[in-house]
Amino acid sequence: MAPPLIRLSRLRREFPSGDGSIAVLSDVDLEIEAGEFVAIVGASGSGKSTLMNILGCLDRPTTGDYWFRGRSVAALDADEQAELRREHFGFIFQRYCLLAELDARGNVEMPAVYAGLSRPRRRDRADRLLARLGMADRAHHRPSQLSGGQQQRVSIARALINGAEVILADEPTGALDRRSGQEVLKILEELNAEGRTVILVTHDPAVANRAHRIIEISEGRAVADRTNGRARAPAGAAESAWQKARRGPAPFERFAESLRMAALALTSHRLRTLLTMLGIVIGVASVVSMVALGEGSRRKVLSNISALGTNTLEFFPGKGFGDTRAAKIKTLVLADAKALAREDYVAGATPTVSTSSTLRFGSVEAAAQVNGVGADYFAVKGTVLKTGRLFDRNAERTFSQEAVIDENAERTLFGVPGSDPIGKVILVGKVPCVVIGVTQKQQGFGASGNLAVYLPYSSVQARFLGETSLRSVVVRVADTVSNDLAEQAATVFLERRHGARDFFVFNTSDIRIAITSSTEVMTALIAAIAVISLIVGGIGVMNIMLVSVSERVQEIGVRIAVGARRSDIMQQFLIEAVLVCLIGGGLGVLCALAVGLAFHTFGSSFAFVYSPASFVLAFACATLIGVAFGWLPARGAARLDPVEALARE
Repeated sequence: MAPPLIRLSRLRREFPSGDGSIAVLSDVDLEIEAGEFVAIVGASGSGKSTLMNILGCLDRPTTGDYWFRGRSVAALDADEQAELRREHFGFIFQRYCLLAELDARGNVEMPAVYAGLSRPRRRDRADRLLARLGMADRAHHRPSQLSGGQQQRVSIARALINGAEVILADEPTGALDRRSGQEVLKILEELNAEGRTVILVTHDPAVANRAHRIIEISEGRAVADRTNGRARAPAGAAESAWQKARRGPAPFERFAESLRMAALALTSHRLRTLLTMLGIVIGVASVVSMVALGEGSRRKVLSNISALGTNTLEFFPGKGFGDTRAAKIKTLVLADAKALAREDYVAGATPTVSTSSTLRFGSVEAAAQVNGVGADYFAVKGTVLKTGRLFDRNAERTFSQEAVIDENAERTLFGVPGSDPIGKVILVGKVPCVVIGVTQKQQGFGASGNLAVYLPYSSVQARFLGETSLRSVVVRVADTVSNDLAEQAATVFLERRHGARDFFVFNTSDIRIAITSSTEVMTALIAAIAVISLIVGGIGVMNIMLVSVSERVQEIGVRIAVGARRSDIMQQFLIEAVLVCLIGGGLGVLCALAVGLAFHTFGSSFAFVYSPASFVLAFACATLIGVAFGWLPARGAARLDPVEALARE
């Protein structure tokens, strides 16, 4: 003989009360066969709703046994009980428990989403059920647009969407007028006639008399169990071909629906969602902006250093700057510069000499630094020509009196607007020179307000100094060689030529390394502050999500009642948190781009340099924050007690 559909043995349910507990159900023994229409009656507080919750796996007994189809419900874990609710039970609540943000069809479809039914099939099924219940023209109306009776019909359709064999109706007519109540009872009778088991809780004797069997509960005990002579429907008739064929999980479909539900929940509370995003927007915008500003600053600094001469080594006589004996050392000569220029690691080398003199043009005179340099000097030092031309190697050989001046000298000597210095003759000391070019003002470190004029080194040696020794030799290192290795090789090379180390080296890479290191430290510091703001934004997301969970407790209870697994609830709330953070991340990136545009528009000397990596990092951080700070609220939502959740207003 087959076991009864439902069997309870010495069932007891206690609830905490002060220092002790109170028994709501005491030693309930009950058997219900498939196909029965059972009414559970009793006064308020008698325990009938608690019994219904236990039968529907929304609550667990304190002691005693509950078997469904010979299977012990107590031995089932949370997901297995969710499967029972999803596959076998259909709930009809007194207060309908419809989700306000979904239309009628969306509410009906919800259990099928958790059952893994594809969207086309569940929509077809929902439409058929709504049409059967006279709600075809209301499928796209939200609960607030439906009457009480219509909402209860939607609730019944939801209970049937997965082909439930047991309908659990808790006071289904309690909130309805008489006419609507009669219509609902008629629908329940039709469902029972199809073979479904109907268990109905009511305090109305007239409603109870519509059932085949009436069980009376008083003070937590089953005090009466009688039949009224109505015939019972044939067992198992409710299991349709559709129900048998529909099973089969579709994880992607469930994820897509969770994503849709999450988006719907966020758009339903736009202001709260925007306020939640605000912290993420600020954090992501700060991180992206600081990274972009840091990179822009680094490039600006390197550009300034490049203005002094990129990858250069400068060799001076003596032991170091300030050496009083350096002027007596005459071993650094033109041949050293030419020999260094032939080395593989050298991209260019130029001799330099210098002296101070007076520049005169017309009635204007000014002190200036006279630099004797080779034709390669301007390329080695990265000097940019503003106008005119530079002198060549022929000028070196012919002791040319062609001069290149800088912008300071141009402004001082030829300050008249529209005056062109090219081709003009100036006096450098007592030597007349023709201006052939003007260089742009030197930027960055080494920049000076002093006037500078550049002549061939041979001219300065012959016409100003009267000696052949050099002030320095400037070497530009090949791009494929590091400055440090080039410095070591060049030092060894000159030591061998001189037979002693009577020179010292100034390596511009030291400046670059020091400055870029400081820039990176500052960028890291600012980025750390930005990350802190991102974390603060994440905490804001967590707080708002916790508030959201507390506001949506009843919704969570409804989802659990219709068969949602804990993982389904957790997935939805995690998706909501991640969506908030991702959208906030996108807005933060846009804000960062807007800040960079504003800097560019208002002519800031610093340019924001964005990189794809910073955008990827921003979205990765936003996702991680969504998961990290959304996990706790999502976990709390998934672990809510369904009975308490459903009772929450």
